[in-house]
This record gives sequence, structure tokens and C-alpha cells, in this order.
Amino acid sequence: MILRPWLRKCVLAIHLSCSVGWLGAVVAYLALDLTVATSDTAHVVRAAWISMALVASYAIVPLALGALLTGVAMGLGTKWGLFRHWWVLISLLLTVLAILVLLSEAGVISRSAAVAATSTRWAELRSLPPTLPHSVGGLLVVLVIQVMNVYKPAGLTPYGWRKVKEERTRRERGVPTSRTPGR
Repeated sequence: MILRPWLRKCVLAIHLSCSVGWLGAVVAYLALDLTVATSDTAHVVRAAWISMALVASYAIVPLALGALLTGVAMGLGTKWGLFRHWWVLISLLLTVLAILVLLSEAGVISRSAAVAATSTRWAELRSLPPTLPHSVGGLLVVLVIQVMNVYKPAGLTPYGWRKVKEERTRRERGVPTSRTPGR
């Protein structure tokens, strides 16, 4: 089913807001993560861990899930589909992978923030697990997804080729295609 133009634009606006917000929240998280990795002041590290937990829980996770849901809605409601084009499929798979890693890492972040909030010992703060590799990796994945969605590299999946052939056959026979918007 093709979305009506006004609904497609609405979903697209929400999708872009979630996606760009996710990117911005990851950059903010990365700044805090760099603070944890480089600071030698206990109260700064403690505050950064607590802030990282808030950013992850209240910004990154909801925005990532919003980007996934609205991206799926855009795929299902537009000519692009979810499985027709390689760039859409790869974007979807990278998004799902990023969210799975994010959700597993969110537990580590929450536990570390809880320790940091109650800890008064510098050694205990320094022993918390580093999340910097996940921060940098997450930023790179989100940037790759963004670039792919802007440039939309050409290439149909085998499923996409099959659908193109089916639509050509239907048009040749005078049968309306499934992607034709209804009234």
C-alpha cells in the first residue's frame, strides 16, 4: 500500500527527525564518553557516567526505535519497499544491528552509572567498563546509514528484480500494479 502524499510527508518528517536526533544524541554521548576516558577528576567522571545513562535511556534508545519504526513505515508505504533495493535492506539490517547492540550496551551503561552515582573511590570509577568503542562504532554505523539514505546507491535485490518483472508483466496485460495508489 502506497501512503498518500500528505501521510508520506508526515512519516518522512518524523523519520528524519528521529534519525538526525539519533545521530545528535550519539555525538552528545560520545562527548561524555570521551570525558570518562580522559578525565582524572572523580566528580567529573561520576557526572559523565550519570549523564551518559540519561542520554542513552531518554534520547538514544527512543530515537533509534523511532527511526526504525518510521523507516519500516516508509519502506512499506513507498515505492522503495523494504526488500527491493540493496540500500534499503542494508540500512534496515544495520539499524536493527545497531539497536540490538545499543540495547545490550544500555544495561552496561545503567549499571555503570548506578555504581558511579554511589561510588566515592577513584579506583572503582576507573574500573567501570569502557563504552568508547561502542560509541565510536555506533556513530560510524549511524553515519553509514545516513549516507546510504541520502545517496541511495543503485541496485535491486533478487526479490526487487522479480517484483519489477511481475509489474512489467501486469502492465503488458493491462492489469493495474499493486503499487498503484488507490482513491
